[in-house]
Amino acid sequence: QVQLVESGGGLVQAGGSLRLSCVVSGLTFNNYAMGWFRQAPGKEREFVAGITWSGDSTYYADFVKGRFTIARDNAQSTTYLQLSSLKDEDTAVYYCATVPRYRGAYASNYRNHQSYTYWGQGTQITVAS
Repeated sequence: QVQLVESGGGLVQAGGSLRLSCVVSGLTFNNYAMGWFRQAPGKEREFVAGITWSGDSTYYADFVKGRFTIARDNAQSTTYLQLSSLKDEDTAVYYCATVPRYRGAYASNYRNHQSYTYWGQGTQITVAS
């Protein structure tokens, strides 16, 4: 049974930082690239960041603008999203998801939620101004 469990969300002041973790089990982690998405109330789920299976390449949504960093530890089957300089508009539920390695070879696939096979349950981030 494949499981993705996110943690690290919470309430943070504007300008603050958080680190999200996503622990994956039930599959061979380094056979998958990883991505983070978010969904704010009343909005569609949107791509935030992606990372190849090896960690050699990363991809970000334009709105990140250097504020977020995605990383992974294949030995721990975990991917991370470090968020800094948080803004009100970053308030959302953040999800991690897996991309099969062959799809992860193409940068354009990270932004398409249909590329992803397994999803976590999400973790809430609320940014207070």
